[in-house]
Amino acid sequence: MSLDGAYDRDNIFAKIVRGEMPAARIFEDYDTLAFMDVFPQSRGHTLVIHKAAPARNLMEIDPQALNSVMATVQRVTRAVRAALKPEGIMVAQFNGAAAGQTVYHLHFHVIPRWDGVPLGRHGEGGMADPAELAKLAKQIAAAVQ
Repeated sequence: MSLDGAYDRDNIFAKIVRGEMPAARIFEDYDTLAFMDVFPQSRGHTLVIHKAAPARNLMEIDPQALNSVMATVQRVTRAVRAALKPEGIMVAQFNGAAAGQTVYHLHFHVIPRWDGVPLGRHGEGGMADPAELAKLAKQIAAAVQ
């Protein structure tokens, strides 16, 4: 998919926001939602989205909405660090298929990293166990401040 196009209100993340699809939720406020990635690249891989902004990518979001998302990205990154004690944390965001974007609802990846543990490939790993995701979500949520 190119960088241009219409926002699909039936994308998987929009369905999660509306409660039509399940998600292991970590944090939610009026504007944003953080939840576990079901195809994680590492243990604790978390996604952060804006709940209402109809943006497919970084270039389409209103700056005020972006501020809300980034504040939640920072908050969740701190919680991942406190809960899982990784040696590093990668924050990533993809724009367009050529960049690796697979869901066309602006989202940020918070990916904990440990030395010697290889990073899974984006969008190509197996689906995680829902019970494990729920356990991790609870652990990270307990560290959100």
